[in-house]
Amino acid sequence: MNSAPAAQTDPGLAVVVRDLGRAEYLATWEAMRAFTDSRGAASMDEIWLVEHAPVYTLGTNSSEQPLANPDAIPVVKTDRGGQITYHGPGQIVAYTLIDLRRRGWGVKRLVSALEQTVIDLLAARGLGAERRSGAPGVYVGGRKIAQLGLRVRQRGSYHGLSFNVAMDLTPFRHIHPCGYAGLETIDLATLVGHARANPADVKRELLAHLLGNLGYNAGQSH
Repeated sequence: MNSAPAAQTDPGLAVVVRDLGRAEYLATWEAMRAFTDSRGAASMDEIWLVEHAPVYTLGTNSSEQPLANPDAIPVVKTDRGGQITYHGPGQIVAYTLIDLRRRGWGVKRLVSALEQTVIDLLAARGLGAERRSGAPGVYVGGRKIAQLGLRVRQRGSYHGLSFNVAMDLTPFRHIHPCGYAGLETIDLATLVGHARANPADVKRELLAHLLGNLGYNAGQSH
């Protein structure tokens, strides 16, 4: 298991946490862009937790379309890094809208903190997980359980992390996840059973690990 350096917590560093519930991908993406464009040096960082209706998203490095799309799932070309992935019910998405300049963080440090968040959550359930060099995300037994994609514009990051909790993984089989042919995906429910993968409980745990790894002392819920 790879580990990241322990996050340094600023006792005065807080973040706004918004639980958006179920929200359409395109509207959420547009809201992230608008927030990033309008933020100033004094704007608080924010974390948005959300679950999306089924959607395939393409990163800036991808023009790939689904190999098959029997359910006519929408395909959206985005401005995040990376390749093609899938979002759907039962997956927790955490968008990290962070002033990286103010924090003195680079993208690699943010990626490491996001990956460590999932690694820590899985470790608490007795599961070993790992990173892969050159392929951001988190893997269990070679199968991908969490996807990452980021964009940095102006002074802020947006997009973030998606974690497969208890979902229909079939749409992943119709793509090359993150650009890798034959890459298998997995969700938490398959590994530990649905009783230990309740999305509401997992969301709370994911947020707690996320706050710690990003160095926030508290989250202000909105």
